Amino acid sequence: QVQLVESGGGLVQAGGSLRLSCVASGRAFSTLVMGWFRQAPGKEREFVAAISWNGDYTASVKGRFTMSRDNGKNTVYLQMNSLKPEDTAVYYCGADQRPWAVVRDAWDFAFWGQGTQVTVSS
Repeated sequence: QVQLVESGGGLVQAGGSLRLSCVASGRAFSTLVMGWFRQAPGKEREFVAAISWNGDYTASVKGRFTMSRDNGKNTVYLQMNSLKPEDTAVYYCGADQRPWAVVRDAWDFAFWGQGTQVTVSS
């Protein structure tokens, strides 16, 4: 089992920045594929970014969002810049112990955090 706790959400004006954090516990963090997703009201959960233990990385929101990980702190981050009202959503952290090549096929992470709300005002 992996426990995930997100933090860093809040209310920000359009054009502002936020950095989300996700701390993992319960399993060797350095072996996990980690990801960020978001879900806006009335919409399905959407993939944002993912990173493997050795640096494989992909993101759907390019240029504004950057995901990183600190294996020494069991933490992943999502740096969000130039935020837009359409970025408003609950942001979820996900984790999976399967290899990157398997997880990336469907981004069906095994473990999820409770989410953190990000609201961007216009």
